[in-house]
Amino acid sequence: MNQPLLSLVVPVYNVAPYLPRCLESLAALNPPADEIIVVDDGSTDDCPAILAEFAPRLPQMRVIRQENGGLSAARNTGLDAARGRYLAFVDSDDFVAPDAYAEALRLAEDENLDMVLLNANYHFEGRQADYAIYADVPATDVIAGREWLRRRFRAGRLLHMVWMHLYRREFIEAHQYRFVPRLIHEDVIWTTRALLAAQRVRYTGHTAVHYRIPLRRFTPEQGQRRLQAIVDSSVVNAQALAAMCARLDDDPELRRLLADHLVDGALSVFHKLPKMSDRAAAAATLRRLRRDEFMGLLWRHAANAAQRRRVARHWLRSWLAGSGK
Repeated sequence: MNQPLLSLVVPVYNVAPYLPRCLESLAALNPPADEIIVVDDGSTDDCPAILAEFAPRLPQMRVIRQENGGLSAARNTGLDAARGRYLAFVDSDDFVAPDAYAEALRLAEDENLDMVLLNANYHFEGRQADYAIYADVPATDVIAGREWLRRRFRAGRLLHMVWMHLYRREFIEAHQYRFVPRLIHEDVIWTTRALLAAQRVRYTGHTAVHYRIPLRRFTPEQGQRRLQAIVDSSVVNAQALAAMCARLDDDPELRRLLADHLVDGALSVFHKLPKMSDRAAAAATLRRLRRDEFMGLLWRHAANAAQRRRVARHWLRSWLAGSGK
């Protein structure tokens, strides 16, 4: 049997209001995707019925149903099932352009690329005008993934979203890449690892994806759980990025830039704590961050005095939140 050219991995969980437009966009792809692997991660809304309705229009779609395990687990299931030479991820609340992958596939084949880096639009559902994620970033020739990281770190803006990339699946499997289950912002570890390893990448600037920014409202309990998950995941991400820094002795500049990126991103957790409705839990989390050496990790990787002052300020606050317990 001939190997499919393009596999799309589409995790689905309780996105019934958005799923039809996503599937419509997949049906309109030119050229069509050879394989669409939809992983229904235990949806309890109308998603299964919507998928059944679209099945005749997407004969290449295969639906895998599993108990809810989170976005990372659903993507991993799709990765295990994919057979295409190239692979891309699509989030089921977003939608893609009809020519999303046409040029990327041609370039990947002609130039033996590990990754093709694409652009996307923020889609605000009419609340404001959509705009490009990367504005005025020029397309590149074939470069190493490290060089793309270096350029984006120097510019002060790197988006980690995995659905902005086309991957050679052989590259993914050679490195045995999988997502960390139950992690929020799971793309941070994946994208940084992939770019550090990729020898041949190219950024095209083509707008492939429309990234929906829905207007979400959370109950205090839901907001508390989400903020706690973001804080906990940020710790895991910072630890993983620190381990990557330790392996960059051959590239001191990139190590410094990655460390700066690590600290700058990780410091955002201290903006999440004041937003928690459970103030006791927020204080306990702040103390735990100090006890678990999170602040020490940030101090060791701080790139400048301004970052160290911010780390020191939060370290002091952690002692004041409960008399240093």
